[in-house]
Amino acid sequence: MPKRHLWLSVALLFFSITQPAAAEQRFLVRTTLGLPGLQLTCLLHSCTVVESLNDSLNQLYLVTTSDLINPNLFLGLLRLLPGIVDAELDHVLTIGRGLATLTAPPAELLQTTAVGYYGALVWHGYAVQPAAHIIRLSDAQNGFGVTGTGIIADIDTGVDPHHPVLYPVLLPGYDFTRNQPGASEMNDLPAGTRYTETPCAYCTPGRVNQHSIAMVDQHSIAMVDGPQYAAFGHGTMVAGVLHLVAPTSSILPLKAFHADGTGQLSDILRGVYYAVAHGANVINMSFDFTSPSHEMQMAISYANQNNVICAASVGNDGRPEITYPASIATVMGVASTSDLDRRSTFSNYGPEVWVAAPGEYIVTTYPFGTYAAGSGTSFSAPFVSGGAALLHSLSPTLTPAGASHAIAHAKPLTPDPGNGRLDLYMALDSLDP
Repeated sequence: MPKRHLWLSVALLFFSITQPAAAEQRFLVRTTLGLPGLQLTCLLHSCTVVESLNDSLNQLYLVTTSDLINPNLFLGLLRLLPGIVDAELDHVLTIGRGLATLTAPPAELLQTTAVGYYGALVWHGYAVQPAAHIIRLSDAQNGFGVTGTGIIADIDTGVDPHHPVLYPVLLPGYDFTRNQPGASEMNDLPAGTRYTETPCAYCTPGRVNQHSIAMVDQHSIAMVDGPQYAAFGHGTMVAGVLHLVAPTSSILPLKAFHADGTGQLSDILRGVYYAVAHGANVINMSFDFTSPSHEMQMAISYANQNNVICAASVGNDGRPEITYPASIATVMGVASTSDLDRRSTFSNYGPEVWVAAPGEYIVTTYPFGTYAAGSGTSFSAPFVSGGAALLHSLSPTLTPAGASHAIAHAKPLTPDPGNGRLDLYMALDSLDP
């Protein structure tokens, strides 16, 4: 071992064994050494190999060290070692952050009359809400005879797997926060919690988090009150928008975030690779973070190579902020607009925006078999992802670049929102021979 590597290794090891025990810190390590070789490396350099992240090359692993080891020093050491291709921190991310809030329920949330919608009974306010009209959803579905094919993967907080609207199109999915099959966000409720999947007769609009108002009873509101449930229901809400746009596409829920909205970058990467391995045609990512990640870029590139279309929200901080994965060149970054076709005040803007879509007072599904209204770019992105599934119906061999080009046929708006506001009829018409 070169003297410099030996000195760094000894310094790290000495520092870790002469200090009190501490919490772990996490790293993403790409190596050509294989698992045994990486385990030997960690034995020499005071780290632990936790698991493979199942990337396409079987080279990516999650590695931990004590919190007492300087992470920059550790990364510098790893990158100097033979067989280590790259290494980066495994960041903690937060979903649903930002300034998107609701002040009152929209009228559509109170329109609870049941109507038929592609084989399911849904609330009238969900099926005919302004956002659907704005993006010309019915014109697109009926004019081109498309309602979605293939699989849309949604990396999020999970889903209510028994919701009567979503149940027929949901695939089992996977929970990366627990490392187990299934992606139910109902598992985030306290053990032994009793709840019903049938909306109660006395449900009223109630605030369930900063960006959502749901039609639930007071017991359910109390159940999800508090910061530990700041993002509970987010995945079910996003899935409801996907289903509204592409009602006959299958939805693959991939749970990478906890109910409090936190998640690990490593679990998102696992979600992307899992989606590709399980036949996804579209990946929706209604989250954003501000630290660049080479491994995120590699995961998206792998998805694109397998003809998977990707869309992501650009964030809710109301500024020209560079966020990921929206700013990755082959991801369609989606901003939010109001029902008046103006950029939402909370929506980020800038060069990473490919297109905008409605994102204010969106009526969609919510856990407990009910509905909610939400605002945020989180609810704009699935309009584009669902639109990609409609494009896939019309052109099954469509590439990610082709999908982006079609989506760019949008209604021009100024200032800020990239190619304009999503118009599904125009997008589909750009492909129609």
